[in-house]
Amino acid sequence: MKIKKIAVIGSGTMGSGIAAQVANAGIPVLLLDLPSTTGSRNKIAESAKEKIIKSRPPLLVEKNKIDLISSGNIEDDFHLISDADWVVEAVVERIEIKHKIYNKIEKARKPNSIISSNTSTIPLKVLSEKMSDDMKKNFCITHFFNPVRYMGLLEIVIEPINDKENIDLLKSFCDEQLGKGVIICKDTPGFLGNRVGVYAMQVAMTEAFKMGLTIEEADAVFGRPMGIPKTGVFGLYDLIGIDLMADVLKSFIKELPTEDPFHEVALENPFITKMIEDGYTGRKGRGGFYRMNKEGEKRTLESVNLKTGEYLPAKKIDLRIDDKVNIKNLISRNDKYGEYAWSVLSKIILYASSLIPDVTSEHNNIDEAIRLGFNWTMGPFEILDAISVKFFVEKDQNTKLNKFIREKYHGQNKEWYGVTQLYLDENLNTFRRITNIMGKESKDSAKIYNLGNNTSIVEFTTKANTLDDNSMHILSEASINNLIIINGAMQFSAGVNLNYVMEYAKDGKWGEIEKFIFNFQQTCKNLKYSEFPVISAPSGLAIGGGFEVVCQSDYVVSHANVVLGLVETLVGLIPAGGGCKEMLWRWMQSEESNSDPNFAPLKVFDLIGYAKTATSPNEALPHKFLLEKDKVVINRDRLLYESEKLLEEIHKDYKPPKQPVFKLPGSAVRDKMHEILENLYKDTKILDHGLEVGKQLAFVLSGGNTSIDKELSEDDLYDLELEAFMNLVQMPKTQERIKHTLETGKPLVN
Repeated sequence: MKIKKIAVIGSGTMGSGIAAQVANAGIPVLLLDLPSTTGSRNKIAESAKEKIIKSRPPLLVEKNKIDLISSGNIEDDFHLISDADWVVEAVVERIEIKHKIYNKIEKARKPNSIISSNTSTIPLKVLSEKMSDDMKKNFCITHFFNPVRYMGLLEIVIEPINDKENIDLLKSFCDEQLGKGVIICKDTPGFLGNRVGVYAMQVAMTEAFKMGLTIEEADAVFGRPMGIPKTGVFGLYDLIGIDLMADVLKSFIKELPTEDPFHEVALENPFITKMIEDGYTGRKGRGGFYRMNKEGEKRTLESVNLKTGEYLPAKKIDLRIDDKVNIKNLISRNDKYGEYAWSVLSKIILYASSLIPDVTSEHNNIDEAIRLGFNWTMGPFEILDAISVKFFVEKDQNTKLNKFIREKYHGQNKEWYGVTQLYLDENLNTFRRITNIMGKESKDSAKIYNLGNNTSIVEFTTKANTLDDNSMHILSEASINNLIIINGAMQFSAGVNLNYVMEYAKDGKWGEIEKFIFNFQQTCKNLKYSEFPVISAPSGLAIGGGFEVVCQSDYVVSHANVVLGLVETLVGLIPAGGGCKEMLWRWMQSEESNSDPNFAPLKVFDLIGYAKTATSPNEALPHKFLLEKDKVVINRDRLLYESEKLLEEIHKDYKPPKQPVFKLPGSAVRDKMHEILENLYKDTKILDHGLEVGKQLAFVLSGGNTSIDKELSEDDLYDLELEAFMNLVQMPKTQERIKHTLETGKPLVN
């Protein structure tokens, strides 16, 4: 059997997300919900489709994918599930309702079709207790994480009765076509991800209350310094919903034995109970631990005092550490932050290790579940390995050790961790699996790994993988081999390191900035014209300078969840690493440019001037951010594998591209650009500096002081970019924009 059609019953947040991801894979999906008592009978499911289209961040890789989702209701259209190879139940978490749905499914389903529930709280044995043995064989839990498109984890919960062949089919389908890291779990409360992840959240919260930390202090520690998303624990509580988390905890208390340590951190907190009663349920309510206070035009982020309940302006906490995750240093600090970090992490490690072997026999799978489901850089066992079992045990003699920790402490094998990503085929080469190979060279900004077969990998390693001189040095050195540029961080690259640029600007070292940008240009040129093929494999943000690296690679193997574009105008600059030049050349190859020399410059002026981005490869193609020859991979774990496969196809007959010759209209098209800018200025769509940035961009894209009968080289375009960049970076208003963006994360209009 192949999975060619899917039905999802329940069009709420999770059902809609699952349906959207199925559509992203190009597979027809039927979305059913209750019949509406007003208007169309399918109104509920149809409204869910409208929400999918409008969702931010977008659930669809391309809006027209919505056409793959057909809507219906469970009274009139339930018979249609007989066409489905897989039926996903995603209705409300009430067992009596689920049992009624399963009874209807059993009567209507196709023989041997797979049936699953998206529950996160109800045990599989309870869900299936009224099913026939035949349906039980093909029934499992498929626990997706929200938002489905972006969260990598899928837990498939099975029982011994399950048809192994069908479960393997489902696992492969969800891996290869839905892009999920699929971990097979036992039928235990919370499975793997939530069992440890929710416990970790609760420990972080209860310890903050106990130790008298502010929510900003707790989130500053239980965040990026630990390799955890910057929301921290209180910010994550607000994001999920404080009331929803209370329900999740009640479920754990109900299902877990009384001796489980989870009970200690899941006790009802009167402070939080009162918040829920007052409507402070998080971002969806009046606010939560944080709220945005609006007074006229002024918006102030406030945080609640955990002792008084009073909201005050949120304070930024400076832990005085660099951006590198160094757990050992963090938990060794002789202050309240170190004490808090140790108290939280030691409890998480002890709890996770206590679940072996009853919940899972593989500690690696717990790490992967936390990494994929909660976006941690390292799971609890990777943290234990990083700080060493010896350090963990001997740091506090009062720590009560469990069997797993004792065995590792007294054992002879110091290399106990084993391989990563057990949920994948052991022969699949992934980025995570090769990062334990000794790097040829390592600097603060990037690393080189040797894959063999005359192939290198470059990984950027700065915060948000921003680019600096060290990044350029590593890229240049690596381009003497076949090269794949890839990393395991959240972002491919958020562009040039603006802090790096501003440090020079602060001291008026304009020559140093010019030298850096020139080196950046030459590095990108080396990549493009290397004797060996260069493949970029972006995921997450690949914007600004990060996109300039991507677009000057020979090929791109892109993750489906990628953001591409040139956004420099937002900080008062223009792309200067070849972005203007490259986009111009791409658009000059279009049919429209054959008859209209103004077409390409005006098109690129629009793309770069408005800092347009694409949030998927599907959106990127019409902008020419990606080309038809580039590949798309829906599962991030397979980016390296697909890049290697492409490299194998192209490297034997590879020849560097020919250098382009540009013929641009000069002032003829620049006048049109200025007219556009003047109209925007009159309508106050842009202000004084926006006008100046636009004029500098227009000068570059028109070819400067040229005319259509003159030929310009690629170096001529690089020179124009550099000149415009240097003009702008020295302007106080550009520096104001950069400073504002670095401080707030938002653009400044000036």
